[in-house]
Amino acid sequence: MSANTFQLNPEAAAARLANVVKHTPLIYNRRLSEKYDCEIWLKREDLQIVRSYKLRGAYNMISQLSANELSRGVVCASAGNHAQGVAYSCDKLGTKGVIFMPEITPKQKVQQTEMFGNGQVELVLVGDTFDDCLKEALAYTAKHQMTFIPPFDNYSIIEGQATVGVEILEDLPETEVVIMPIGGGGLAAGTGTYLKEKNKNIHLIGVEPEGAPSMMEAFKHGGPITLPEINRFVDGASVKRVGSLTYDLCAKVLDEMKLVAEGKICTTILKLYNEEAIVVEPAGALSVAALDQCREQIKGKKVVCVISGGNNDIARMQEIKEKSLLYEGLKHYFIVRFPQRPGALKLFVNNVLGPHDDITRFEFIKKTEKEQGPALVGIELTHKDDYEGLLTRFKENRFEVIELNKDRTLFEYLV
Repeated sequence: MSANTFQLNPEAAAARLANVVKHTPLIYNRRLSEKYDCEIWLKREDLQIVRSYKLRGAYNMISQLSANELSRGVVCASAGNHAQGVAYSCDKLGTKGVIFMPEITPKQKVQQTEMFGNGQVELVLVGDTFDDCLKEALAYTAKHQMTFIPPFDNYSIIEGQATVGVEILEDLPETEVVIMPIGGGGLAAGTGTYLKEKNKNIHLIGVEPEGAPSMMEAFKHGGPITLPEINRFVDGASVKRVGSLTYDLCAKVLDEMKLVAEGKICTTILKLYNEEAIVVEPAGALSVAALDQCREQIKGKKVVCVISGGNNDIARMQEIKEKSLLYEGLKHYFIVRFPQRPGALKLFVNNVLGPHDDITRFEFIKKTEKEQGPALVGIELTHKDDYEGLLTRFKENRFEVIELNKDRTLFEYLV
């Protein structure tokens, strides 16, 4: 469908979704506001029925299908949140759904999708990325003559996501800056288009993870391109290629793009949990994680950060903490070759480690050369600045070390 035959109407979509989608709260955050010298408001899509905004687009599209189309059922491909939105919509509208998800999808999202489907959906786990399972889903759709529900590159989906913008202006008409996460681009395209139509002076910032900069690269190349590889950690916002429709709209309305390191995202997840009791998934933390890069643009302004999802599997928290510590320079891994003299291990503990340093991992690489051969050692620091002192003490006490944090190949192989 072309732009000439479809006109986004977010207000009509909002009315269509009124009895299904929750109008999520826009909550003022004092801590972040004081830190960045502005007014920070969090648009809490993590409190949506399916814990993300994806229900908006899915229900908006499926609810407009004909009776004949609904009778044949729908298909989707999703890393998790779109799947839950489709599953919930299938249950509400009484249609069959077949949902394709990557094999690496967190178990929590798989279980939630089954729950929201309430017996109306069949799950198929296939491939390592969204793009892999998308191919399988499209082939299945054609074979069974069902309707495919795209995760982002469809005007009805984009229109549904735009209802986030409707609610933002209803709750805070004087909004000046909106920061939104970007995966395939549906949220930013829909919400951004609506906001700019209502107030061309609103400053719109899109945020992607560093490991999956698909929209940023599309902007550089003048159109969507397929990235050869991506970091899948931020699973809700990691696609190899953004949509053609979403790119066209984002190119018109976004004022700037930001990339955020995965480690920074992890730090933000932990801070939101520990300081605000907000549980977010990696994609859900993107907008807040970008605030450090936006200080000048947001100073003195009324700023909305869209918290796009709260589907975080508790089993991932240890990985999230690890990535945060590595990013913040508080955790370091070494290969340590101990001096071949008596008491070397005792010397390491007493003379090399600082008073507040903590050994988090210790294992000899060669099991037959304990206390003489190389060891893999993980050390957690209290302060980032303690690292140089640690390296100095290694040298003073004649310990040979390889800094694994600086050697990606060795780090991935050993750690």
